[in-house]
Amino acid sequence: MQPVFRRILKDQIDFLLFRPIKPPLGKYYSAYLAWGLLVTWLVGIGRYWDHPSAQLWQYAGFGSVLYIFVLAGLVWAITQPLKPKNFSYKNILLFISLTSLPAAFYAIPVERFMSLQNAQIANMLFLAIVAGWRVALFAVFLQRSAKLSGRTVFVATVLPLTLIVTALVALNLEHAVFEIMGGLRDETSNDTAYMIMVVISTLSLLATPIFVILYALLVYRAHKKSATI
Repeated sequence: MQPVFRRILKDQIDFLLFRPIKPPLGKYYSAYLAWGLLVTWLVGIGRYWDHPSAQLWQYAGFGSVLYIFVLAGLVWAITQPLKPKNFSYKNILLFISLTSLPAAFYAIPVERFMSLQNAQIANMLFLAIVAGWRVALFAVFLQRSAKLSGRTVFVATVLPLTLIVTALVALNLEHAVFEIMGGLRDETSNDTAYMIMVVISTLSLLATPIFVILYALLVYRAHKKSATI
């Protein structure tokens, strides 16, 4: 078991560094997924460990674990009609779980050794780094593993993001979610963060119809191509 654990750690590091990996999933899928879920659970605990008003299930890290199962379903549902290769829900779930480790940045208690303003800036930088890192990993995954073209990768990467933000805007949850993701503790002192979220929300609302149309065209072409093969 120890050699397998070393292999998983090596693949985890290579994965986060955008190096090609070929994990022996046929035999050790459960071990890789267990590692991914463990990391997801631990960083979920780290995200809320010093939050003064989190719920018990948030302190326990269960929200982060549940989140990746839901996100994997959303990603699968959006990408599957584009006819990707080597694509399944369980592989998407494993991929998303392996992107959890960078969220350890959220566990850094910057509020303990920075001023409130600097801590908010640091948390927003952490959010930008983690989100950008994960999106880039997803784009590389779609290109290398799913064998999608560059244009299709771009649409399949951006569309879920715009849909998620648009849905949050519709539910009027964008402020709360941004605070949770960025680790922003003081609800009365986040005017700058909220304005950034307003800009992101507005851009998402404008971009969503465009990307839905592009997505529909790509799905049509993918099905037309598969029908002629």
